[in-house]
Amino acid sequence: MKVLVTGGLGFIGSTIVDKLVAAGHEVAIADNLSTGKRENLNPAATLYEVDILSDAFRDIYQKAAPEVVYHMAAQIDIQKSIRDTAHDATVNILGTIRVLECMRDFGARKIIYASSAAVYGEPHYLPVDEEHPNTPISFYGISKYTPEHYIRVYAGMHGFSYTILRFANAYGIRQDPKGEGGVVSIFVDKLLTGQTPIIFGDGEQTRDFVYVADIAEACVRAAHKGDGKIINVSTNTQTSVNQLLAVMEEALGVDIPAEYRPARAADIVDNYMDNTRLRELLGFVPAYDINRGLSETIAYYKKQYQK
Repeated sequence: MKVLVTGGLGFIGSTIVDKLVAAGHEVAIADNLSTGKRENLNPAATLYEVDILSDAFRDIYQKAAPEVVYHMAAQIDIQKSIRDTAHDATVNILGTIRVLECMRDFGARKIIYASSAAVYGEPHYLPVDEEHPNTPISFYGISKYTPEHYIRVYAGMHGFSYTILRFANAYGIRQDPKGEGGVVSIFVDKLLTGQTPIIFGDGEQTRDFVYVADIAEACVRAAHKGDGKIINVSTNTQTSVNQLLAVMEEALGVDIPAEYRPARAADIVDNYMDNTRLRELLGFVPAYDINRGLSETIAYYKKQYQK
């Protein structure tokens, strides 16, 4: 199967690429390296260094001629979406439209879209399932939710399929703590370098932390399952930020008290996501609990910091 992965040098995108290559697929990557890293490139994949918003992307898409498109390229920083809302919307909304235009003009069987828990906003109930109202409280949440509508309508008009995957809080190897990193990679960086971890709010806010390998497995399965569906990719488990830090400190054998700062705008207090559809439609139960996922993540970063 010929596949195109936008954002295929990012920490999630590159993990998907690795799984696709291992399964024997022909994989092309479109990445502008704004946040992706060249060292994440799988040598068996073909890299096109291109922005999906550029005219050159159309030529590359036509050359790659994918059967399935994994659309992972995005602006993913909530705080950045507040500081530069137009850029956030341009990358996430217009960027998706450019991909869909290529699918319309040059063909493809299916798109798998990386959406986000941010589309739900502050939960009305827990766990959050896919029928939960979508009332995002951040510009990032809006810019990830809006493309879902474009995908559904484009697919209906032009005869291709889709699966929309709403990721919980992703973490794992290759996540960059210096760029748009999540709390796990930022904490690892602080603890390994002896710096004080910073927690916004009281630390009792909870999240559903899902390991990158589980996300990639769900994405690969979606190539042939879950057509026309929206599916949460989550563990259906709550972990507080304080608990997360405690587990990481124990694993690393350090004790560095956190600095607590006021909660940030658009930060949700508590969230975890129902994964019934993930199990029923994709036939997949996440293999990594927080302890196993953190163990692999910490081992990876230890090696990186020893280089």
